[in-house]
Amino acid sequence: MNIASVIVDVPAKQTDKPFDYEIPEKWIGAIVPGMRVIVPFGPRRVQGFVIGLKDHSEFESLREIQEPMDLVPVLNSELLGLGNWLTEKTLSFKISAYQAMLPAALKAKYNKKVKLAQGASIEDLPESLRHYFEGDKAIGWEDAVKGGLVPVLQKQAAAGTLEVLYEVRERLGKKHIKYIVPLLPPEGLKAKYEEVSGRAAKQKELLEFFIGNPEPIEAKKLTNELGYSQSAVKSLVDRGCLGEKELEVYRDPYEDRHFPKTAPLKLTAAQKAAISPVKAAISEGRHEVFLLYGVTGSGKTEIYLQSIQDVIEKGKEAIVLVPEISLTPQMVERFKGRFGAEVAVLHSGLSAGEKYDEWRKIQRREVKVAVGARSAIFAPFENLGIIIIDEEHETSYKQEDMPRYHARDAAIERGRNHACPIILGSATPSLESFARAQKGVYSLLSLPDRMNNQPMPEVAIIDMREEMRSGNRSMFSRKLFEKIEDRLGKKEQIVLFLNKRGHSSFVMCRDCGYVMGCPHCDISLTYHRRNEQMKCHYCGYETHVPLQCPECLSDHIRYFGTGTQKVEEELGKLLPHARVVRMDMDTTGRKGSHERLLKEFSEGRADILLGTQMIAKGLDFPNITLVGVLSADTMLHIPDFRSAEKTFQLLTQVSGRAGRHELPGEVVIQTYTPEHYSIELAGSQNYDVFYQREMMSRKVHKYPPFYYLALVTVSHGQLMKAVSVTEQITAFLRARVSEDAVVLGPVASPIPRINDRYRYQCLVKYKREPSLPENLKQVIDRYQKEEGASGLQVSVDINPFLLM
Repeated sequence: MNIASVIVDVPAKQTDKPFDYEIPEKWIGAIVPGMRVIVPFGPRRVQGFVIGLKDHSEFESLREIQEPMDLVPVLNSELLGLGNWLTEKTLSFKISAYQAMLPAALKAKYNKKVKLAQGASIEDLPESLRHYFEGDKAIGWEDAVKGGLVPVLQKQAAAGTLEVLYEVRERLGKKHIKYIVPLLPPEGLKAKYEEVSGRAAKQKELLEFFIGNPEPIEAKKLTNELGYSQSAVKSLVDRGCLGEKELEVYRDPYEDRHFPKTAPLKLTAAQKAAISPVKAAISEGRHEVFLLYGVTGSGKTEIYLQSIQDVIEKGKEAIVLVPEISLTPQMVERFKGRFGAEVAVLHSGLSAGEKYDEWRKIQRREVKVAVGARSAIFAPFENLGIIIIDEEHETSYKQEDMPRYHARDAAIERGRNHACPIILGSATPSLESFARAQKGVYSLLSLPDRMNNQPMPEVAIIDMREEMRSGNRSMFSRKLFEKIEDRLGKKEQIVLFLNKRGHSSFVMCRDCGYVMGCPHCDISLTYHRRNEQMKCHYCGYETHVPLQCPECLSDHIRYFGTGTQKVEEELGKLLPHARVVRMDMDTTGRKGSHERLLKEFSEGRADILLGTQMIAKGLDFPNITLVGVLSADTMLHIPDFRSAEKTFQLLTQVSGRAGRHELPGEVVIQTYTPEHYSIELAGSQNYDVFYQREMMSRKVHKYPPFYYLALVTVSHGQLMKAVSVTEQITAFLRARVSEDAVVLGPVASPIPRINDRYRYQCLVKYKREPSLPENLKQVIDRYQKEEGASGLQVSVDINPFLLM
């Protein structure tokens, strides 16, 4: 087998197929499927993935693989197959699918360099350039750009005297630390000890240490912590008694944390009933999808832990997915406490190096459990026994750029490959999953009550319109404010939830109604108090806050809406003695800050935890007895058919933070639309009635779970081009789907312009359209040719979660 089929790192329709390369003699047998290699592709050198080996090719002359990038495959055969499934399912390129399965550290970067072309000599270059290329030197592309040399270099490249080289470089190496190792056995060291003169007392001490501890020891530890002198180390290295050695170590994000060991808890009758079908599927090695529907605080995590225990005892492995924002230290603690060093954790709070090391622990079979956010579904286990998706309704399980996969679908596909069960857990399952459980596609497991039979918290819904009418202009209703004061007096803790960050939503002129918008997007700018900036959360544009209205020059420019910073200020004015911890994207941006803030709150050094979505899930503190939702409506008015579902889920989740232990909990929900069923039913935590109401609405309007969706988004710098292309696509699809399908469009996106690009959409609602994927692929292929030339972008999202 001396020919490799390689998928190259060039994401385009023309290159989305295997290319044949010859394997040089010296690497035959060493290069196997799943490895990354460097191959020549046109004038460049690029990274590629070997997907197969064969004896002969239909092409006469083949180019050779230049070098392997791995010693062992980074993708096992199951993941290579999953790449094909992902490509078909999401209509993406194979290379994008393979890249998505690897940690960022393994995604190649390319160094561009300019050097003398073969056969050219330094004399062929103009005087001004010669010194850059003397002695076979090359100039880096970035340096060439900085020095303004690109036009001159281009002329020379056209004349054939210079060429551009692409060098593939790894994003990241392994971490090495210097160790000191004894080069002689203890007897040999004893002999040396006798030879060392009495004056070299430090050397004698060090030899004594190694006679008693013949293991390698970190150089820093030896000198800094144990206090041996560096000169003594150097002398003994020169004498040949000790050696210096670079040893590879893992970067461990949790090395300074101790996780107390926990034992399995005794299960309640409801938990036993829920776990027994899962245990049966594990012991029979059978693929089955379970929907674990349990109210907040009903003990779902214990079921996960005990199911994993079973899997590990069978010698198999487990993947646990949790939403990024609930991947709190608390969640990590639960798994590390039960399974210790058997757990690898993958989430965005880790550095690229830490993620790479956690991934390598899995690849080297040093751990049995991977806990992580969406991309952990591709953990390179080879003997999976269970996959668990906690809070399965979370929209963050859907990736928004290529390949646009949903982690739940990928989990079910891997479950089929490994013949293992899947648990989808949630207190508020997505309508699609619950409908599948009702139809028997998934098996439904229920936990209707909280652990230790704690009652669900009492919920009060406050109509903020009434508060306004009665003269209360504060952001806190009277009832919520009284309860906050009451809890502060009792030394109990409070969670205040707000569905956005920033200080005020927008800046408006009271005289002429002008709202300050982003010049590049059709969206208002958000005011951030900390640095007195107006920011666009879509393209990143920033500007200063105007002192007067740019339209009518009035001074009556005011801030509208409520952000977390503003609430924090207001609390400071009204309750100066209350200690507040604020958690939003601005305060948790730095590594470790998430953990630090939660620690402060859990140790009782703060009374009020104020935050956005990241505090709604997964937190479990015994002293929280009051949860306040400051504005329940923010999501209801988003143009999205799931807005009622998302509102219900979020309110139910955040209410579930209260009264989880001994102390009873209360929830106050403030709203301007108290009559909306999603808010009413979140108040009574009645998922079943909500499900029925929402399903009726979905059926009438032909939305999931009754119909599937496909969203085509077209964007271009010119409005008319975006409209005309969307019209062509809509007409093309209308002509090719059955009468049961609905094709809507062309219509402007809810945010019609982002970053100076106009955006138009076409939406297909369908039940069974076997030829639709093929037709959508034709659409992508047809317009991809124009992409480079005219800047047109066409993207297709199957079963989208964001219609914006």
